[in-house]
Amino acid sequence: MFTGLVEEVGEVEAAGVSGGGFELSVKAGVVLDGVALGDSISVNGVCLTVTRFDPARFTVGLAPETLKRTNLGDLKPGDKVNLERAALPTTRLGGHYVQGHVDATGVISSFRPDGDALWLTVKTPPSLMRYIVSKGYIALDGASLTVVDVGDDWFNVTLIAYSQQKLALTTKRPGERVNLEVDILAKYVERLMSPAPQTQRLSREFLTTHGFTKEGASS
Repeated sequence: MFTGLVEEVGEVEAAGVSGGGFELSVKAGVVLDGVALGDSISVNGVCLTVTRFDPARFTVGLAPETLKRTNLGDLKPGDKVNLERAALPTTRLGGHYVQGHVDATGVISSFRPDGDALWLTVKTPPSLMRYIVSKGYIALDGASLTVVDVGDDWFNVTLIAYSQQKLALTTKRPGERVNLEVDILAKYVERLMSPAPQTQRLSREFLTTHGFTKEGASS
């Protein structure tokens, strides 16, 4: 689990097919403190397992489903990525519960300056919009952000000056994809509020249909 508080911006060193699979190597510093093989690191909001590392970089493998569902397959050497280590029991939850399981990708529609803040609008698959509400949370390339406005197929957030310096989002341009993970609590609420599956009740009609009784039979 993660909190959506990005610890550092890393730089892609290599990305591509290696040994029959797809590997991604990222230059980093902060997230390598205390790292071990098999640890989880969020890369642009995707929970990935460390397969190799040294003091200046780490390598992860990507499954075909990950490449299909996220923007990691778009990365090339030199690109910036948001990085966060998995949360510890002592971690302060300053963001929200982020699983690192991307739901879909959105497309950046626009950046709009507003003083020292920056408005970011994202075109979003309509199937996700029911989980996105004004003042609610969303993970955008792994960063926990608060939704401001919501439309039929878009939402926007504001990035304060500090966030602009600490996130890789500001290195992107309109038309580029971003990873989206909606608040898992919204999914749980939807599931709990959905009607339970109908179970067949034992009734006289059921017994008659299956030959256990006869219509009009006297006792």
